[in-house]
Amino acid sequence: MSYHRRASPLHAARAVIAMGWCAALLLAGLIEPNPIILGATLVCTLGAGVLAGVGRSLARTLRWSLPMLVTIMLINALVSRNGLTVIWRFGDLPLLGQTNVTLEATVYGAVLGLRAVVLVSVGALYSATVDPDEVLKLFRSLSFRSALSATVATRMVPVLTRDAHRLAEAQRCRSGRQPGRLALLRASTAGVLDRALDVAATLEVRGYGAARKHPGGGEHRRWSRHDIGFLFSALVLSGVAIATLISGVGAFSAYPLLRAPAGARTLSAAVVLVLAALVPFADRRGIER
Repeated sequence: MSYHRRASPLHAARAVIAMGWCAALLLAGLIEPNPIILGATLVCTLGAGVLAGVGRSLARTLRWSLPMLVTIMLINALVSRNGLTVIWRFGDLPLLGQTNVTLEATVYGAVLGLRAVVLVSVGALYSATVDPDEVLKLFRSLSFRSALSATVATRMVPVLTRDAHRLAEAQRCRSGRQPGRLALLRASTAGVLDRALDVAATLEVRGYGAARKHPGGGEHRRWSRHDIGFLFSALVLSGVAIATLISGVGAFSAYPLLRAPAGARTLSAAVVLVLAALVPFADRRGIER
């Protein structure tokens, strides 16, 4: 998944604010144990992807992350010996021994899988909506050459991806057995060193090796309504996640018996999370198209 500028409030916000907003979603996915609030965090992420115009990219990510959820759930159900409610008895299995699948272990595995899906989805949303060049500019004051090297490296990855796609299309036009992915990977990376030397020579001719950031340089960018909106949204998301954790509103325990409160306070916290995450997308004024 790569970044493409789109006409959305999240793309219009400055990179540091968009990073903080994605970090707030990540925080909610990491610290919230309740499956209802975890599900609300996933709704926030997918809804933000749709409103930001990257819904298809997130849908592709979701398609391959859902099998991961099922895998984690099955592994925990088979390996964990905790829980009192037995739902299936496999008897004596090789390597695993006496295996009883409990409801508690199955549900806990599903919650762990859901958390993994949330984290992967937030990472995909970050990659599709936060400009990597703007992120790297934040580190120019620390090390110009390191920021330049990282910029070149991140820009080379999409180039190699396009090379691999072109090679695959060319191979499909030929008769005979189609090459495997490993062969395409070898072909696309065979010229990496030559391409890197060409880029390095071009940068040296242009004087990038001796460049330094001017103390007064850089364009001053005023804070926009989108910056302020997503800043407050990130603060509310973080505050709600931390408050529910401290107050025990989203308390969840799987062992020895399931305890997952789904009262009014838990549902209210989930609704507040969704609203806080999606409200900034309602203001579309000043978006470049």
